[in-house]
Amino acid sequence: MSRRYTARRRISLSDTDAGGRLRLDAAARYLQDVASEDWLDAGFDHDSHVWVVRRTDLEVHEPFRPEDALTIETWCSGASGSTASRRYSLRGDAGGRIEAESIWIHLDHDLRPKRLDGRFLEVYGTSAGGRKASGRLSLPAAPRGEGRPWPLRTTDVDRLGHVNNAAYWAPVEEAWAERLAGRVRVVVEYRRPIDLGEPVEVAAAGDLLWLTVAGEARAAAALERR
Repeated sequence: MSRRYTARRRISLSDTDAGGRLRLDAAARYLQDVASEDWLDAGFDHDSHVWVVRRTDLEVHEPFRPEDALTIETWCSGASGSTASRRYSLRGDAGGRIEAESIWIHLDHDLRPKRLDGRFLEVYGTSAGGRKASGRLSLPAAPRGEGRPWPLRTTDVDRLGHVNNAAYWAPVEEAWAERLAGRVRVVVEYRRPIDLGEPVEVAAAGDLLWLTVAGEARAAAALERR
């Protein structure tokens, strides 16, 4: 039987902007947390496995209402080598809807890619349905020139000692706040980890955005209005 995991959430005041829109950094946190809940519910544990997000593709089909309750369904949508893809469907009781997919890389404790084992495929292989997951990056490199500083906070760092993937969506919200209402699609690619104390800058050009350290793009984002 194909495995699917379902959870409930209520959009809180701290998850929304001044207009009541569910912020994308909050939505990214929902995705991350529900993925972890599914992993634990399937009988795995966090100490034996390390996962990092390579890419998240998030599309808002219909905005959520403030304080709406929503159902999140997630399932494995592809697997190959050390890479797995995970789909998410978020549907609000009042009509909001987000569809998303993340690419996850499975690592060993030295943070090197580690092949997915038989137990993973036994649990998630049916829902993957033989589809492959690719960790290939597609967004362009950052342009030359300086951006503006983006200060990191201690609360941005996760248990791996790097900036948590949901925190990368905060500068997306900051740069494109006026453009995120309504139907939008945003893709964020994570190229290399960012550590607390590194001098991060945000560079933006049209529908593209980069987080850079010493001129190197550590993450890239793209916006598409529907």
